[in-house]
Amino acid sequence: MRNLKIILGAAVLVLAVSTGWQVGSAVVANMNLQEDLRDLGSQAGAHVGFVVPNTDADATPTVIRKAKEHGITLEPAQVTVRRIGAGETSTLYLAADYTVPVNLALFSFNLHFTPSSERNG
Repeated sequence: MRNLKIILGAAVLVLAVSTGWQVGSAVVANMNLQEDLRDLGSQAGAHVGFVVPNTDADATPTVIRKAKEHGITLEPAQVTVRRIGAGETSTLYLAADYTVPVNLALFSFNLHFTPSSERNG
């Protein structure tokens, strides 16, 4: 009976660690992508004249590439690009909408993320 409790406890511990690892890594990747979107959206180099501002068409592949660096797979339809303002003072609103599957031994579920370049507070 004692061995059964130990085996059951170890199985629960492994399941909890696996779930925590998958969820935690997805959340960290999302936070990193959100920071990249904020950096890309601000176009800080363009505001001080170091680089030419990105076009809206350039932004989508850049967001997809940045997401891939964090292990996130995006399609162009999952990326939103809107220009706010005009000229050198413009900023880009960038957003992504994606889900990450969490696969466990007995069941699976999806985590939904919507990072954007917008600062909330």
